[in-house]
Amino acid sequence: MHSFATRKRPKRYEKDGKTKEDAAVTTQTTEDETATEDLIDPIAELPGFNETESRIAVLGHPIHAMSVAFPVALTFCALGADALYWWTGQTFWARAALWAAGTGFLFGMFAGLSGTAELLLVSGIRVRAPAWTHFIIAVTLLALLGANWGYRLYGYEQAVLPYGILLSGLCVLVVGFTGWHGGKLVFDYRLGTSKGI
Repeated sequence: MHSFATRKRPKRYEKDGKTKEDAAVTTQTTEDETATEDLIDPIAELPGFNETESRIAVLGHPIHAMSVAFPVALTFCALGADALYWWTGQTFWARAALWAAGTGFLFGMFAGLSGTAELLLVSGIRVRAPAWTHFIIAVTLLALLGANWGYRLYGYEQAVLPYGILLSGLCVLVVGFTGWHGGKLVFDYRLGTSKGI
């Protein structure tokens, strides 16, 4: 059997007792520290960056944050009603899914209008890219909620299987994602709730 062994090269020392590798690492670290100190976030330098307090509020409570609970809950209710209709075959659950989808869409429009107003009126929210990402996901959700409701308007029993329940399931996934993203905006960036971070 052949054994392959590697032979270590002798280290070459400079005048101060450091190896060439040590000197290269020290030089790189100094350059990185200098570069880090020179970095400035151009978005944070914009006027109004720290102005994140809600302007669409009732007695200091942001309307958007208060109103999003309804479309979220109703989206889950629509999926639950679809599943119960599939399981039991009772017309009541198909009608309940129609009402949940419709009211979820209408409450979602109200929450969307208040959220859009916050986005456009508050400069500290408007300059942050994650706020725009949340906006795009929420508009997508509203389109799906509207499609889910519209699909059921002319024959809510026939609409449940298979496409109604699939639309409801997709709406639940998207509402979960946009809700998680909106929560991050509030808890991580303190948007809409405080005077800045």
